[in-house]
Formats: sequence, structure tokens, C-alpha cells
Amino acid sequence: MKKILVATDFSERSDRAIRRAVLLAKKFDAKLSIVHVIDDDRPKRIVNTEWEAATALLTEQTRSLCNIDNITCDYSIVAGDPFEGIVKASDELMPDILVVGPYRRQVLKDVFIGTTAERVIRASRQPILMANGVPAGFYRHVLIALDFSDCAADAVRIVQDIELEKHAAISVVHVFDTLGAGLISRSAMTEAQVNDYLEGEQKRASHEMAAFLSKLNLEPVQRILRRNETSIAAMIYAAAKESSADLLVIGSHGRSGITKMLLGSVAGEVLRSVDLDVLVVPPR
Repeated sequence: MKKILVATDFSERSDRAIRRAVLLAKKFDAKLSIVHVIDDDRPKRIVNTEWEAATALLTEQTRSLCNIDNITCDYSIVAGDPFEGIVKASDELMPDILVVGPYRRQVLKDVFIGTTAERVIRASRQPILMANGVPAGFYRHVLIALDFSDCAADAVRIVQDIELEKHAAISVVHVFDTLGAGLISRSAMTEAQVNDYLEGEQKRASHEMAAFLSKLNLEPVQRILRRNETSIAAMIYAAAKESSADLLVIGSHGRSGITKMLLGSVAGEVLRSVDLDVLVVPPR
């Protein structure tokens, strides 16, 4: 990891994102860039005043991070819509990771266009780290969600490319569906036969996971298989909590990717309320 971009709006949420970005920059000896977007769809006088204030704040902040945290740090200010400005800065810098703060729930706005963070996740070509947790130290346990798609493979490769496995334990989780389980449980099959069917599905998922990991040359410390009993997102989050993971990694597309999840009400609520960091990896 050589370049990290973090977005700030000078809120408490952004402070959390900046602190996480600083911890990453120190761990990987990476350059940190801070971007702030100013909405220019307002009177010029207001825009100019805000630009001057942002310049003063960012100048002092980058100076402090360079001197106190001993990292290379700079900043940029972009005019435009927050979502578009962040994506533009990310496309120009091409960071290894873009760090954003956690969701800020705005019910009516979210219903129609989604939060800035969600829109950035959908549009970004770079991995996005949503800093939900309190950044007290570097990650200890990373959990990668797998659906065995190409995008899940991309998520694994990003973890390998930025060398997370050198600094944290890596586990994987796969939530498998048993589409016929509800039907056969109400059929003439005995309980033993139903259990045999479910056991067979678990074995199939286990073999598929082994082949997938072997192809990617990944040896996780823990392989977690869960049968989908509620929703894929809820089961993944439960596995993260049970395994004490402090970073969840997931691809942005695929059979159970984050884009599909964000469109679902249950999964969307899970993403908005998780208390651990989430690294969202777009397809290459």
C-alpha cells in the first residue's frame, strides 16, 4: 500500500476516517492525501468564504500529521457535489484505498439517492474503506466474505496486494443457500433425510471453498461456513461478530455482492449500523 486517500467534511465521522487512514499510512509507510469537497452550487461569496476556511484547516491539519505522526501528507479541495468530488479525486489520484467515514442517516434523502458514502461505493474504481469502528490500533482479525465469484476473488487479491495478511489474521466466511430446504422439510421426507440433505449441501460448499482458496493461494486461519437462515448480509455480520473480526472485506458485485446488498432493506440497514470497518472492493 503506497497511496491512501481520505475524504473529510470536518465532522466527527470524518475525524474517525482520518485517524484510521493515519494508522494505515504509518503501518505501510504510505502517502496520505486528504480531500475536501465544497458545494459550489451556492452564492460565490459563501463558496469563497468556505474555501478560505477549509484551506486554513487543512493546512494546519496536514502540517500536524506530518510533524506529529511523521507521515507524508497533503490535501486538495474540490468544488462540486460531495459524491462527484470524491470520485473525481479518487480517479485522479488512483489510491490503493479510499477511506470514508461511517454513514450519516438522512431518511428521505437516502430513499431517493442514497448517502454520499453509498453513492461513492457504487461508483468508485478503488477499494473503499468505511471507517465504522473506533480506530484504536491496527487491525488484528480480517474477515473476507466469499461467494466464489470473480469479484470475491478480486477482494482476496486486494487483501494480498496490500499485504494485510502480514499484519493481521485472515479468516473467510461463506453463506450458502439451501433453496430446497423449506420445501423438503414440508415433504414426505423424514427428519433424518432432511438433515442428510443439509449436510450434503454443507459438504458441497466446503469443497467449493477449498478449491476457491487453493486457486488463490490463500490459507486463512479460520474457514466459516453458514447456512443462510435470515439474509446473507445478516449472517456475514453475525459471523464477523462471533469471530471478533475488526475488518470485513467484501466484493462490490457478484451473487451476494455489496451492490445487491445495498439495494436490500435488511442488508442496507446492517451496513449502516455495523460497528466494524468494511473494505468494499470493486471488480477489476
